[in-house]
Amino acid sequence: MPGVVRRVLGGGEPQPWWLPGRVLTVVSADVDPDAGVGAVWMVWRPGAARESAPREYIEFLEWYDGQWRSLGGASSSVNDPADAEVDVIEVRGGSGSLSLTRRLDPPRSFETAPWIGCLRLYLGRDVGHVLVGDRRYDVSERRRVVAVWKGPQFRRGWRPVVVAVGRDGGELSRIGPLDSLDSRTWARVWEELEGDGP
Repeated sequence: MPGVVRRVLGGGEPQPWWLPGRVLTVVSADVDPDAGVGAVWMVWRPGAARESAPREYIEFLEWYDGQWRSLGGASSSVNDPADAEVDVIEVRGGSGSLSLTRRLDPPRSFETAPWIGCLRLYLGRDVGHVLVGDRRYDVSERRRVVAVWKGPQFRRGWRPVVVAVGRDGGELSRIGPLDSLDSRTWARVWEELEGDGP
């Protein structure tokens, strides 16, 4: 993970050159040096047929005590095909971890330590970049982005506003902190409902 962090901070491709993508693929990685947090989205593909199916992992990192440290992460089965088409933008999962600062003042620190959250975004072909809060993410060929942030624990179910921006710089769609669908999809739903009216 430290190598992935160094590549991301240096503006490079997060996938290690020596690691075959057919075994482990770094789908997307995000490091916010100002907040001191990072997240790496990976897909592990077992080599032998007898082994389990591919799994997705989100690994959380935090700058703590002078170095990047792993916080562990979340794992799930891979349900979406690699070429799943998305119209503009979809949030397909998010997770989080308690900050390592919880170790500074136990036991109350479990209540006061910051929360490190992330979400996985699937993006359509017309999206040039995406804004998550005030941070910008360029879209790779995979059209997948992981975004990480740090905030207070009481907001752990909240996420920043996500805005998909086209290649021409115009807004294509957005998803609010508590929305399940993006604004473009909602507009289509309302058009269909109005079309079915009397």
